[in-house]
Amino acid sequence: MARTKDFDENEVLKKAVCLFWDKGYNGTSMQDLVDGLGISRSSLYDTFGDKHQLYLKALDSYRQGYGSQLCALTSSAPSSRQAIRDLLDLVVNDLLNDEQRKGCFMVNAGIELASHDKQVNQLVCDTENQLEQAFLKVIRQGQENGQIANDKDPLALTRFLNNTVKGLQVSARSTTERSYFEQIVEMAMMVL
Repeated sequence: MARTKDFDENEVLKKAVCLFWDKGYNGTSMQDLVDGLGISRSSLYDTFGDKHQLYLKALDSYRQGYGSQLCALTSSAPSSRQAIRDLLDLVVNDLLNDEQRKGCFMVNAGIELASHDKQVNQLVCDTENQLEQAFLKVIRQGQENGQIANDKDPLALTRFLNNTVKGLQVSARSTTERSYFEQIVEMAMMVL
């Protein structure tokens, strides 16, 4: 008879995201995971597999939460321009409120592992695609209703904004000056 788990898998995944985000994949040991997750090593292996499988599940959990946040933000804004502004402001505020200056979990994964780990690369690409699709949808709507100039290719604008977000996320590792980020956001909005 299978033993029932005495922990919430989603809560453990949230803790795993925090641990990997703080230390990176390579900097997080199995002992760090056992200590930080509050579950035994055998429970960790039985439920999540090895460290790599847990990392992938943590990244996927983060990606799903990110996707939900994007959908909510873009669907609730009163205009296309406001949706883009709200998204950029959300990124900046999240980054500046992070006292540890960890940057973005997904961007960090991309920098640390995506070039040599196909599974991590796929999750990073899927997340970037989520953001790209959200921007593209909003830009096309804005061009159709006249809120965004339609003399620019919507995909090029989308990729510019996507790259702007990644740049903000990387810059937050070393810069905490709000005006620095606000100038970038203002310039991005002027491009529209």
